[in-house]
Amino acid sequence: MKSKIKFTLALSFCLLAIMAMSLFFAFLFLSFKGKSSEKTQERIILGFSQIGSESAWRTRNTQSIFEAAEANGIQILFDDAQQKQENQLKAIRSFIVYQVDVIAFVPIVEEGWDNVLQEAKDADIPVILVDRKINADPSLYAGFLGEDGLEEGRRAARFLLNKCKNKIGPVQIYEMSGTENSSVVRDRAKGFREVISTDSKFKIIHSEDGDFLRSRGKEIAEKLIENTRQYSSNGRYKSDGLYIEKQKIDAVYSHNDSMTLGLLDTIDNYGINTKNTIIISVDAEQKSIDALKEGKLNCVVECNPNLGPMLMNLVKQIAEGKTIPRITYNSETCFTEDDDFSQYQPRGY
Repeated sequence: MKSKIKFTLALSFCLLAIMAMSLFFAFLFLSFKGKSSEKTQERIILGFSQIGSESAWRTRNTQSIFEAAEANGIQILFDDAQQKQENQLKAIRSFIVYQVDVIAFVPIVEEGWDNVLQEAKDADIPVILVDRKINADPSLYAGFLGEDGLEEGRRAARFLLNKCKNKIGPVQIYEMSGTENSSVVRDRAKGFREVISTDSKFKIIHSEDGDFLRSRGKEIAEKLIENTRQYSSNGRYKSDGLYIEKQKIDAVYSHNDSMTLGLLDTIDNYGINTKNTIIISVDAEQKSIDALKEGKLNCVVECNPNLGPMLMNLVKQIAEGKTIPRITYNSETCFTEDDDFSQYQPRGY
């Protein structure tokens, strides 16, 4: 009888121990699951430095990123560098101090980023380049997202070659370049030259830095128009086109719409007839598309500012510990005077 009682007590003890162990492990599992769930629900923090708001394109680019961040539940720490690299360097260092999850920025120029990117790498914070590339050790940043500047330049040149295929004699080109030492300027210039070099009649007679600004486009146009008085017989402006150093300009290749629109403003103010001047621009803001419809432009190469959704996708991949592509290009097209304008959709910027 006593043996039976002892057996029963031992069995009960074992069952209680098993139940206690089960409850303990269940508690650990639920605690781990709760912490894991809490971690996955934390908002990703993105530090983003924009170069400024110099154009409708840039404003739309910033809006796209904010809209996509909100749609994806990503928090943004934002900085407007106001066209100054030193401001961007300060912003990136502040993001590092704040310990954001990812840093993204639009580099105003190519050089001068190695030290700050090394600081981000040492802090284990990945960096994504947006819109413009840099000249730095590729191991210091995760990848690039933006436009294919080389192809944009090629598209502009292909249109010009086709437009002038039956023209006899030289085609003299005036180039309005963007911000000096920026990757997009280098690529748009290189792609354009790559294509026009296939035909010796195309010649760039002058390239002027317009810093991607509408005000500089106006200044450049005024300078061109004023120069015509220096060699005209009656001291008046020539009104049959644009000239530089006594050479008539057959085509203008502008690296962005802001400079182009500044040029057009001045042409209108002085009553210059540029009907026979081929004008090509890059960006495809609504105002440049309107000018294309009005016959003031001949070709507008698109540079798509809507990078937000693609950027947030890359940010989430990085936050999950995944490797992103080294280069991600946005989809872009080209608008020309030969298009069916009724098919155009509002640009939204």
